[in-house]
Amino acid sequence: MGQYFANESLNSHLVKHEVKIFNRLYYFYTDNGVFSKSKMDYGSRFLLETVCTKIHSGKVLDVGCGYGTLGICIAKECGSAVDMIDINKRALHLAKRNAKENHATCNIYESNVYENVHEKYNYIITNPPIRAGKKIVYEILCHAKDHLEVEGVLFFVIRKNHGAKSILSDLEKIYDCNVLDKSNGFFVIEAKKR
Repeated sequence: MGQYFANESLNSHLVKHEVKIFNRLYYFYTDNGVFSKSKMDYGSRFLLETVCTKIHSGKVLDVGCGYGTLGICIAKECGSAVDMIDINKRALHLAKRNAKENHATCNIYESNVYENVHEKYNYIITNPPIRAGKKIVYEILCHAKDHLEVEGVLFFVIRKNHGAKSILSDLEKIYDCNVLDKSNGFFVIEAKKR
């Protein structure tokens, strides 16, 4: 749970990484106390590469944004209006810095899941924080519908061994779900609001 919640007590060790996505170079600062600090994680990259062609402008919410890879890339690649939220203050600080570094316009703010979210979105995207526990993951996935416009879509990535099939089964009770792609044990799932 430490990566999901604030980690201001950890010593800072700022590192800048270069990442090539969609033939564009991005630069991301990372630090101790944030998810995937040494490189862009496979799940996030797979999610981006799978859904970017499905996001057509509109408003996007990146839930559990970490240091900003998903939201920043979507803002740049899709021309979307992007809001990014996290509860980890260090991650939010990095996300703001990384948005400036990559010349991406994003609204970035603190929120415990959807606590401070007051708008509706065409798309919600997340690589949910598995280490925060099942309760938080289900809150992010199940309550996304309350923050989606009519016909809005939730996109997320989940590993097979983290319960992808049971999560998909549970979500099919409230969304129209579709597995968009699978790779290396990861599932990218589209959940459309009914």
